Amino acid sequence: MTSYWDAHHETMSRDQLAEIQTKRLKTLVERVYTSVPFYRQAFQEKGITPGDIKSLEDLKSLPFTTKKDLRDTYPFGLFAVPRSEIVRMHASSGTTGKPIVVGYTKKDLDTWSDLVARCFSMAGGTKEDVVQNAYGYGLFTGGLGIHYGAERLGATIVPISGGNTARQIMLMQDFQTSILTCTPSYALYLADEIHAAGVDLGTLHLKVGIFGAEPWSNNMRRQLEEKLGIRAHDIYGLSEVLGPGVAMECPCQNGLHVFEDHFIPEIIDPVTEQPLPYGEKGELVFTTLTKEGFPVIRYRTKDISTLYPEVCECGRTHLRMERITGRTDDMLIIRGVNVFPSQIESVLLEFGETEPHYLLVVDRKASLDDLEIQVELSANMFSDKIAGLEVLERRLRERILSVLGISAKIKLVEPKSLPRSEGKAKRVIDRREL
Repeated sequence: MTSYWDAHHETMSRDQLAEIQTKRLKTLVERVYTSVPFYRQAFQEKGITPGDIKSLEDLKSLPFTTKKDLRDTYPFGLFAVPRSEIVRMHASSGTTGKPIVVGYTKKDLDTWSDLVARCFSMAGGTKEDVVQNAYGYGLFTGGLGIHYGAERLGATIVPISGGNTARQIMLMQDFQTSILTCTPSYALYLADEIHAAGVDLGTLHLKVGIFGAEPWSNNMRRQLEEKLGIRAHDIYGLSEVLGPGVAMECPCQNGLHVFEDHFIPEIIDPVTEQPLPYGEKGELVFTTLTKEGFPVIRYRTKDISTLYPEVCECGRTHLRMERITGRTDDMLIIRGVNVFPSQIESVLLEFGETEPHYLLVVDRKASLDDLEIQVELSANMFSDKIAGLEVLERRLRERILSVLGISAKIKLVEPKSLPRSEGKAKRVIDRREL
């Protein structure tokens, strides 16, 4: 059955949504022009004043915001309220330069908790559930965002954070966990360890997994659902826009509903920066409509997706975004072909003889790019004859060539030999000097 946390906003007509978005967009533009010098300057450089924004159609005339802008204004340059009104700050774990700092007012935290509760409810969660939260707690938005959303729902939250897998499994059994929240790659690792420990899935109370923070394919979804005996939902968010709770899959599992009463999504061509129509793949861009402390206008996420306007079978009217297939900045260009790790993952998971653990090693030999795909064999295939493994290698190689249009070396490795991750999985080693 479909359950709503906020049926009024989740099912309102497109015209009603547009009316709310227009009103909130006008208020947002006026506020950032007045309160944020960065945006005032950006508007002036484009020759725009708040009065020029009269409808949603005028959104495309507003400037973009990029991750570089957020770093250049570190730490508080994009805050739209006095620092004394900020009650919590999160920061990215940027590997180069300064991190990205985001601030929340008390109202922002209330809004965030409400949207994450909306996500839980969409997945069938209720106050009767026990939520085991294995997202990391700290400066990342994942752990605390999920935590307070579960509390807003009224569920029992187990704030275990990431890691300590043996303890995760013990508490999952003893606390009768019904909802698991973590990255999909860690969920797979947990599933393998549950199996290795000889735990009977029938003794667990798991029914739902809410997984995000990294791209994952529908093939991985099927693996997770089979191995854990759950229904797996994709959740989307990023610190710069809010954190988890920007968009969520309903039980139809046919795209993630973007909560348009709080965010305006766009798809643009990442090269020309021009908006693309519904149904076309491109870079996802968000404008926040209700954030007080750290609003952003047309933030370029670098995530690749597609937007669909059709009303979902669940009754929700908000746009659906296709699950993230990759990012413009982690896209691999191999011999002129654009390749995302999630595309390769989807191919690998078509084959029952391999496990969903892989590593892409990219190198450059004699001026030519070379791609090696290391993938773990399933336990029953590991003891197979050499001839059988050679046949599997050839089938994988041919399938990769057919789907992606590039040739790759396939290296079959023994089970559990590739590194495991308790957070975002490291899928690529790029040794090229580009």
